Amino acid sequence: MSTTNYKAIGVKILKYTSITLVVLLGLMFITPLIFSDKIKEQVKKTANQKLNGELNYSDAQVSFFTHFPSLTLTLTKFNLNGSAPFQNEKLVSADEIAFGINLSSLVFGENIKIDQIFLSNSLVNIKVNKNGEANYNIYKAEKETTSKEEESDTGIKLEEIEINNSKLIYDDQSTNVHVDAVGFNYLGNGDLSQAIFELHSKLKIEKLNIIYENEPYLMNKKIDGDLITKINTHSLSFVFEENDLSINKLLVDFKGKFDFLKDGYNIDFLLKSNKSNLYDLFTAFPPKYITWLKDTELKGNVDLLFSLKGKYIASQNIGPNLNLDFKVKDGFVNYKKSAFPVSNLDMDISTKVPNLNPELLILDARNVSLNIDKNYLKTRLKMNGMTTPDIDLALNSQIDLEKLNRALGIPDIELKGMLVGDLKAKGKFDKKNKLFPNANGTLNLKNGFVKTQYYPNPITDINVVTNINNQKGTYDGLSVVLKPAAFTFEGEPFWVQADLKNFDDLNYDIKAKGVLNISKIYKVFSQKGLDVDGSIKADLQLKGVQSYAEKGDYSKLQNKGTLEIRNIKIATEYLPKPLLIKEGIFRFNQDKMSFNTFLTSYGESDFKMNGYLKNVFNFMSSKNGTLRGSFTLNSNFINVDEFMSSTTTVSAIPATVDPNNISKPVTQETGVILIPSNMDLQFYATAHKINYQGLILQDGKGAVKMKNGKILMQNTGFNLIGCNVAMNAAYQGLTPKKAVFEFDLKATDFSIKRAYDEVDMFKEMASAAKDAQGIVSLDYKVKGRLDQQMMPVYPSLIGGGVLSIKDVKVKGMKMFNAVSKTTDHESIKNPELSKVDIKTSVKNNVITIERFKFKFAGFRPRIEGTSSLDGRLNIKMRLGLPPFGLFGIPLTVTGTNNNPKVKVGKQGEDIEETKDTEDN
Repeated sequence: MSTTNYKAIGVKILKYTSITLVVLLGLMFITPLIFSDKIKEQVKKTANQKLNGELNYSDAQVSFFTHFPSLTLTLTKFNLNGSAPFQNEKLVSADEIAFGINLSSLVFGENIKIDQIFLSNSLVNIKVNKNGEANYNIYKAEKETTSKEEESDTGIKLEEIEINNSKLIYDDQSTNVHVDAVGFNYLGNGDLSQAIFELHSKLKIEKLNIIYENEPYLMNKKIDGDLITKINTHSLSFVFEENDLSINKLLVDFKGKFDFLKDGYNIDFLLKSNKSNLYDLFTAFPPKYITWLKDTELKGNVDLLFSLKGKYIASQNIGPNLNLDFKVKDGFVNYKKSAFPVSNLDMDISTKVPNLNPELLILDARNVSLNIDKNYLKTRLKMNGMTTPDIDLALNSQIDLEKLNRALGIPDIELKGMLVGDLKAKGKFDKKNKLFPNANGTLNLKNGFVKTQYYPNPITDINVVTNINNQKGTYDGLSVVLKPAAFTFEGEPFWVQADLKNFDDLNYDIKAKGVLNISKIYKVFSQKGLDVDGSIKADLQLKGVQSYAEKGDYSKLQNKGTLEIRNIKIATEYLPKPLLIKEGIFRFNQDKMSFNTFLTSYGESDFKMNGYLKNVFNFMSSKNGTLRGSFTLNSNFINVDEFMSSTTTVSAIPATVDPNNISKPVTQETGVILIPSNMDLQFYATAHKINYQGLILQDGKGAVKMKNGKILMQNTGFNLIGCNVAMNAAYQGLTPKKAVFEFDLKATDFSIKRAYDEVDMFKEMASAAKDAQGIVSLDYKVKGRLDQQMMPVYPSLIGGGVLSIKDVKVKGMKMFNAVSKTTDHESIKNPELSKVDIKTSVKNNVITIERFKFKFAGFRPRIEGTSSLDGRLNIKMRLGLPPFGLFGIPLTVTGTNNNPKVKVGKQGEDIEETKDTEDN
């Protein structure tokens, strides 16, 4: 064939190819224009039919070129809200979302099929509240149908999902799980239109954060993986068949199953990493370890196996079983090219936590061992349980802490000294039943040294020689010998020597001498923002048996010496706030501890005490020990409210938290003052000012006894609202929300107006005294119950007494106004009373007023009846008429204090009693 023919053929091919390309390009431009309205209408129709959430976007474009070669409908500034109860919050928002259109359905079908979704620069915000209600339930359930035509009338048959440069948030408050995935890139392929389908995926995340129970587990981790997931949309079940992931550089194989249940999840996860490198493992650790990793040489083989299997139903306290097997072989650690690296690091640890319950913990650390130069550490530990664990421990070590510290690069602390240990322990630890594992061994530290970044000077010359022995597996067989424990800090040496035997009835021989500067020692280990101050100076010799003090065999005790305390805070379960000992010098002699000028403060309250305490050592070392003592107490101000017990409750925590600033909001509920039952104290107290529930008592004084959880106050006196009050009282807190009390009170010549204005209890029980003026006296006995606010429960009150009226003007009292109106006697509105004794009693929320008489303006009224503490009235009254009251008008007053109803006659209305529902 001639050259000319080849040339002509080539020109034709080029011509037809060009025409074809032009036609195709033209079709690609024209087709979207022709079908644009149909596509937009069909997508809008599908969204309205299929979605529950509110859908908004700014613009819609149809094009082949946005995600070439797919024909896509692109919605810009896209926003889709979640399902109830999150209908006003975003579920998905994106700069653009594109839907891939199936061409054959567009040209030949009645319904347009969407088979691809593209998300760019998006936010996927998945939320589940405490009740398990999720925001992603936006897809409307289809009604069952048998028509093939209806079955095929589906707008969405996805085969591909592509997400680029997006952020995924999963915030599940029902399980306290929070996940942030930043730089989220995902490509998934599969027939998503099927009820059961396989999804082949590629996943890449720039930063992954996982927080559980407000604690960060993974932070800023890179994830790269190829995944195969089988999904059942009917049962909402996921089967992870083949999933190869890399967390930073750590390669892991992940398989499992995840089912959504009505009230929780069914989980079966298996994650393993075999023959990985120790260095790669640390790349998956939290960020603070990454900085350390840059300067550290790490070698060794790692096998990791993690499983989580079972149902998680929080409402039924059901959790999955957790298993973790971790092995390190031939490990090597060398920080900044230390001359003595850690070598032969071997670890073989298995952990099981059934039902995710720490009390069921099964820990088997079969081997944890390492070498540094010629030093070694080898330990084995088996432990079942947490509160009362079964323990099997073997420890053997001879480690130079300075070499270990440098080899590992332990941050912010400098350690020195030789730690030598040889200890074995096997058995059960149970504090309640006084069980302690069989044990035998020593643990010694020689020439120890500790220095941290928080304080410029170290703790030096640390020497500890300890011997532990127990051959019976009980408290009474335990022996601990400390000979000695000593150190020097800031030029002040301190040492303690102890020989302790039989922890059931402690046989002690303790010697201590030196100065402990608590504030500076605390700063050695503390972080900024924490404020602790104080010092202890000791020169003590304590020797005896705990039961000697209990039996009163004080002559057998050999306790002597002094203990000087300054600015020490003490926290105790008996008080809601810490007690600050500003200054106290204690002198020990047998079981007696004397103190002079003992200065303390508690919140706003201050105390100065002189006296003694007995049985102190027994009280401190045993829950059954009773503290006895006698002393005087003086105070300028006591705030009783601060002694009220408190209950802390943790509020719900949004899972969207800053992991670097995690805090749990709490609320405080007040409770009654609880008196320790193991105190037998008596003291004479004086207080210049006392605050109780806003009530101010002045110049309080009296004898106080504290025993068996009760307080008895005898011959107590104080000034209230300018009146001298004498009182005997008793008090006992039964629970944090319940207390009982009784008092016998005599108040002489106090102002009714001040009492009404300043004493809440008086205002409640004598509400009719609002506009009264004058001087009265009170002699009253009452007992009853207090609520958690330390306020009286009125139906529980029982008592009685006399209110003596010296000179009182009653003005504006509605009951007398009503009587005046009914009897047409104006002068009765504002009576004046003088030298009248009114006897009353209270029970079941009702005050019974015994008959009393008085006279004013020629009238001679006689009054008796009942009044409830909530203001209901049933008063019988005879209004004796002038001049001598021989003739009178019988009246009854019913209704309430605010709305009294007066009738002429003798028939009243009984007031229903309100009985206390709890025993006193």
